[in-house]
Amino acid sequence: MTHVIGVDAGGTSTRAIVVDVSGAVLGSGHAGGANPNSHPPREAASRIASAITGALGGLDPAATAACVVGMAGVSKLSDPSIGEIFAATWQNLGISPVRTVPDSEVAYASATSAPDGSVLIAGTGSIAGRIRGRRMVSTFGGYGWLLGDEGSAYWLGREAVRSTLDALARGDELGPLATAVLAEARGPSAVDVSDPEARTAAMYALITSANAEAPVRLARFAPLVSEADRAGDATARRITAEAARLLVSNVMAAREPGETTPVVLVGAVLSPAGPVGAKVRAALTGFEVLTSTDGVLGAAWLAAVDAYGEGAPRPAAGGNNTQNGP
Repeated sequence: MTHVIGVDAGGTSTRAIVVDVSGAVLGSGHAGGANPNSHPPREAASRIASAITGALGGLDPAATAACVVGMAGVSKLSDPSIGEIFAATWQNLGISPVRTVPDSEVAYASATSAPDGSVLIAGTGSIAGRIRGRRMVSTFGGYGWLLGDEGSAYWLGREAVRSTLDALARGDELGPLATAVLAEARGPSAVDVSDPEARTAAMYALITSANAEAPVRLARFAPLVSEADRAGDATARRITAEAARLLVSNVMAAREPGETTPVVLVGAVLSPAGPVGAKVRAALTGFEVLTSTDGVLGAAWLAAVDAYGEGAPRPAAGGNNTQNGP
């Protein structure tokens, strides 16, 4: 009996599942992050191999009919020396053929069988893409923290810090968001800004603190924006509304005029329970809006389509023979 393998390799974790021709999940495995842009390529390849080995358990690797690896940072494999590392990894595992695709493609496929549509991702960073034939054919946004990532957790965190600095500079009464930002950055004692001297000191300390860390660390303030929005903070609500506007603008740029294909939302910022996700969905009323919750299922289904054709059943979450890689 043949089987297929799906892998979702992200920046913080990697998951693999093995699925048979009926769509039943035969095994699963996991490992650490495997984005070759944020991890050494050999380490990233080794982690993917670990997840696959765990998922296979006692199954014969040679019986693999197809394998799709959805990978954050897949463009790194365009470097021949790095591509060779991953090619050698697949060979050592004894599986073939292996197709590596952007993680956005497996996220899209996890939510819909439609071959055409668009995908909007908002996690630490953000990007929108046009999907044609289940392939990402063009992207909008996603230029990184310095040039873009509008509406992402990084962007939300940066806006939270900037609005706090503005409030301190103007001498405004600090609302829930500014108070939470100061407490997160400098500790509870930092929120005592009862006089101009204390405000100036807090402002400079916040600037110093934010600039002393990697820019991506600003994303840790994003949950504070959501919490303050729910508490009725006007500044937080302005920030989440602008984040939603920017994200919707990017995903609409990924669509042709009058297009009626699905829009798949991916990432924690776009969670239905969060204010940005709710505002994005409200702005997309009238479109078929879907949520991706498990990219590895999309990877496995794409592998099944490669091996068994368009009629391949979609795998369901779970499985009885679960194996965990180290």
